[in-house]
Amino acid sequence: MAVFRTGLRCFQSSFASGNLQVPLKYMRNTYASVEKVTHTGQKYDEDDWKKVRFIDGIKLVNDNIAAKLIDEIPPKEVSQRVISCDGGGGALGHPKVFINLDKPGAHACGYCGLRFKKKEHH
Repeated sequence: MAVFRTGLRCFQSSFASGNLQVPLKYMRNTYASVEKVTHTGQKYDEDDWKKVRFIDGIKLVNDNIAAKLIDEIPPKEVSQRVISCDGGGGALGHPKVFINLDKPGAHACGYCGLRFKKKEHH
């Protein structure tokens, strides 16, 4: 059980033998100054008690956000007015949905985000 006491600015731990008190300035990791902000904007204040879980490690943030990755895939051009999307991959996909392409532009699947566009006929 770990306790963070702001009055003494100490981190008290009972993991080892007895109570060990070490000033926080020595326990902060060297990565605290380069803390990454998540895609949701999460960034802890310098004295936030929730940062205690990153004392012995760094906060890992995945830069490969699904919305950015799916936007890199160009829209599939199809000739039908209504198409179906099941996410591909058989059992690893999603429930089949039907997408109406009557209106111009690209239309995205609500499950996987794949975009479809009706081919222009001249």
